[in-house]
Parts: sequence; C-alpha cells; structure tokens
Amino acid sequence: MRGSCQDSGGRARSEYGAGDDVDRVRTWRLSTDPALVAGVRRTASDQLSVWGLGELAFATELIVSELVTNAIRYGSAPIELRLLRGDALVCEGSDGSSTAPHLRWARSFDEGGRGLLLVAQLADRWGSRQTPTGKTIWAELPLPT
Repeated sequence: MRGSCQDSGGRARSEYGAGDDVDRVRTWRLSTDPALVAGVRRTASDQLSVWGLGELAFATELIVSELVTNAIRYGSAPIELRLLRGDALVCEGSDGSSTAPHLRWARSFDEGGRGLLLVAQLADRWGSRQTPTGKTIWAELPLPT
C-alpha cells in the first residue's frame, strides 16, 4: 500500500509499491498541489544520484516537471510518479483522467503548450497508455555509457 508523498519540507516522500524493486523502481503518490512540483524534481534527482545516474538529472527533472504538472493541471487524482531503471530510464506520470495527451505546437505568444514537445525532444521515446484508473504518460532516456 502506498501513502502520502510529501514530507514536512514540501518534498516528495517515496512509498514503495507492493511490487517495487527498490534498486530499479521508485514510486511516489502525489497530491494535486502545484507547489509540490519543485520538491518532486529534487526527489527524482536525488534518486538518480542513488542509482549512479546523476548525469541524467537535468533531462529527468524537466521531464518529471512536465509529467507531474500536466497530471495536476489536466488530470485528476490519483497522481503518481514512477522512475524505472532498466535498459533505459523510464519516467512515468499517471493520473486518474482517461483523456489522452496531445502534442501541439505552441504559437510564439502562447503561455503554455510546449511541455509534451519538450518531453518529446528530450526523450528517446515517449507515449501514453490507458490504465484501469486513468492513464500513464511515459518518457524513456538512454542510460549513460
């Protein structure tokens, strides 16, 4: 069972899922508070350091920020972030909405609309899948050689 994911400093706190292999998978259940996003970025970066993947921190922080922000802004609870370390690093953002994401080209005067384009440019691959409780958006980064 997973619990809340924010500590007293506003950072995301990890909860292990029943099937999580802590050397390869970290899962965080998140609130819908937009102020949590900065702490989630730091937490993801900290996890990369634990896994020896610090050189992926910049791209991962940007991807995590977009996935979590979009889940909060356009999705619904439950919101979850998951990092999976295998042949590649996979970042997954899940929420309770079944609405599929749309990659769009923002006009120069648009204030938003660039997030998934940024994810698509940073990641080797990205996509979405429907889940029994909503959807998951995922992005894959190659591991350093």
